[in-house]
Amino acid sequence: MKNKKLNAVHVWKQLEDLLVPRLHLSVFDRAVYSHLLRHSRLEGRLQLRFSILWLARGAGLSGWAARIAVRSLVAKGALRLAERSRAGHVVEVRLPEEIRSVRAGKIVARDAERVPSVANLEKVDFLESRALRQAIHAREGGFCFYCLRRLGPMVRCLDHVVPRVRRGCNGYRNLVSSCAECNSQKGERRAEDFLRWLYREGRLSAGELSGRLRALARLAAGKLRPALRQSAGSANPALAHAEGRAK
Repeated sequence: MKNKKLNAVHVWKQLEDLLVPRLHLSVFDRAVYSHLLRHSRLEGRLQLRFSILWLARGAGLSGWAARIAVRSLVAKGALRLAERSRAGHVVEVRLPEEIRSVRAGKIVARDAERVPSVANLEKVDFLESRALRQAIHAREGGFCFYCLRRLGPMVRCLDHVVPRVRRGCNGYRNLVSSCAECNSQKGERRAEDFLRWLYREGRLSAGELSGRLRALARLAAGKLRPALRQSAGSANPALAHAEGRAK
């Protein structure tokens, strides 16, 4: 791997537009990758030696979350583990354009994305592009689907209602806008069980719990469709707007 002078803006665009959707990076994966990238390739170093404690502090994570994220990034090809010992980890941080799976699926025309028709909506991978991910966030109206916390653009993520480990898909019926805390705490639990846990923890009222369970049922039934707009120059009209959130 040959080092070169990097355009940080270009790298960050690739991170958001290609790496995150193609590798399905979690919030923790993204934080760890960004921190390691900042201290290696952006400083002209091909390899970086670090301890999990240093990484956890720098990325603002627990040691367990940092360790799991490193393993995930190695498995996905974003990091190459050169050494692991008591002295720490030595990794090569790969740029988005250097990761094979990202190169193979690189989006050529990101600024003119095709919007699927209503008939094909069920087959769409909503992690495929920024426009599709934004449509899921917009459907929730700026709130976490689970705890109803107001979300900002920098602290929101997409969560699989049925986890990937339970064969949950990337369709609009299985993706919701979520805060990082709910995304982490839900884990592999069923969404219904997690909502009831939030109620027991005092983070949802009885009325809010009922509303969230109704919204979950409507989501599974395909009644909460995201609003997608056709790109400029398309002959097709805009798709139907998303149905309102259950109160």
